[in-house]
Amino acid sequence: MRIILAPMEGLVDAPIRETLTKVGGIDRCVTEFIRVTHGMLPPRIFYKYAPELHNNALTEVGTPVAVQLLGSNAEMMGRHGAKAAELGAGQVDINFGCPAKTVNKHKGGCVLMREPELMYDITAAVRKAVPANIPVTAKMRLGYDDRSMGVACGQALEAAGASEIVIHARSKVDGYKPPAYWEEIAKVREAVQSHVIANGEIWTVEDYWRCRKVSGCDDVMIGRGLIARPDLAAQIKASQQGDSIEPMAWPEAVALVREYAAALQTRLEDKYVTGRIKQWLNYLRQGFAEAEALWPQARKLRDVAPMLACLGQPVDLPTQRTNAA
Repeated sequence: MRIILAPMEGLVDAPIRETLTKVGGIDRCVTEFIRVTHGMLPPRIFYKYAPELHNNALTEVGTPVAVQLLGSNAEMMGRHGAKAAELGAGQVDINFGCPAKTVNKHKGGCVLMREPELMYDITAAVRKAVPANIPVTAKMRLGYDDRSMGVACGQALEAAGASEIVIHARSKVDGYKPPAYWEEIAKVREAVQSHVIANGEIWTVEDYWRCRKVSGCDDVMIGRGLIARPDLAAQIKASQQGDSIEPMAWPEAVALVREYAAALQTRLEDKYVTGRIKQWLNYLRQGFAEAEALWPQARKLRDVAPMLACLGQPVDLPTQRTNAA
């Protein structure tokens, strides 16, 4: 009954993985995708996206981190899978789920779900290149143009040797619009022997249990819900034991954002740090009324110090706390 932190391009980087795994409840993370094209990438690119490779592919608190690759050239994907393993990856994941237009335009991510045969070739090449003791896994959606390709693509990944398949319960065209079609995940799960993990629209403990019931999956991957509520995984773990914990208070969330900002400042220019903080604050609006109240002021700020000062300011709250939707 694992909870996996989803890879979110431009947000779920190493600093946020460190911050969130310290809160507890997360069993595994996946890196932002490493884009594979026609040339062999140097080790520094792998370390940029997965600095945890310097620590046996673990976060500071010991949470495993999978290295994710994205590309359409089977041979090069295989070579990069082998390189990831050589550098210490304990799991190599393949991205067939990214809906971004620029990625799909260059034949990467979800657009590959139009071609299950190519998905097979890519996955088989990575599986052949990576040592047998290192799992090769994949993340996909239910299809590109519609939700009709889930079973065919899942079967292609299974045949190619993917031991786990994470399924985001929408098509590319669906984007991130509710609802998530968890029942379609169940159809894929019933059609393959590979372990299937459900993903999509899990914002609360109640969502988690509904997703498990409808999809039939024991394990789930959570992205935006964990950014909006950093203690969601810990809350879910408590519920698995029939218990509950006090929800994280706003000052605790602010402390996490400050920790994240400090880590980012060792890696990025301040203007980029401010942008990342705004991204996180935007998601926190769905979990904290305080974040919603601060947003009109915070969104205008461009420098790190005023942004962090803004987060610590007292705010007038509405009578009822905002719930993640």
